[in-house]
Amino acid sequence: MQQIFDFFIEPYKSTPALYIVLETVAFVFGVLSVYYAKKENILVYPTGLVATTITVFLLYKAGYFGDMLMNVYYSIMSIYGWWNWSRKKGDEYIVPISRTNTKEKIIGVIMCLATMVVTYLVYKGAGYTIAITNYIDIFTSGIFFTAMWYMANKKIENWTLWIFADIITVPLYAYRGLGILSVQYIIFTILAIQGYREWKQSLNKSSQIV
Repeated sequence: MQQIFDFFIEPYKSTPALYIVLETVAFVFGVLSVYYAKKENILVYPTGLVATTITVFLLYKAGYFGDMLMNVYYSIMSIYGWWNWSRKKGDEYIVPISRTNTKEKIIGVIMCLATMVVTYLVYKGAGYTIAITNYIDIFTSGIFFTAMWYMANKKIENWTLWIFADIITVPLYAYRGLGILSVQYIIFTILAIQGYREWKQSLNKSSQIV
């Protein structure tokens, strides 16, 4: 047990206090954002913006440009999602929870692959020797990109993608010495599973009403 504790704590012994505080704030707001997402609450976006903006800075300082770019994208999509989720026609919200159709699935695959290519080129352009961890980063970046787009449009499949990529990201961040963020992704995985269940129940109720 002590070895596990030391594994997460050791990297922070040489980390400036400001960075630890920022990572903790990003942790709290990130968890809040996913919690609000599973509740289909619009607060998912302002809380998410706080988390992603801070994370962009932390990842930039750490040199993880693939993850950094994804968080820049999360910030942009949070603004779009905030607008999209808040749209109303009368007293009814315009964007309901739904499943992706064939066209949206194809777009999602294209977005995923295109993101992987762009992330790879960013690493190459920065002069990085791409290691196995970077390839994992490139792979998860594509999945997260599509997941965020699906979430902004309330597609239930976003949760499946979050769960898959979150599970991969947990050991990746732990290996990189970002223990707080690693624990955060464990919580993300749990919340994403709960989110999928709650959105599915909501979708089934809507189908029964129709």
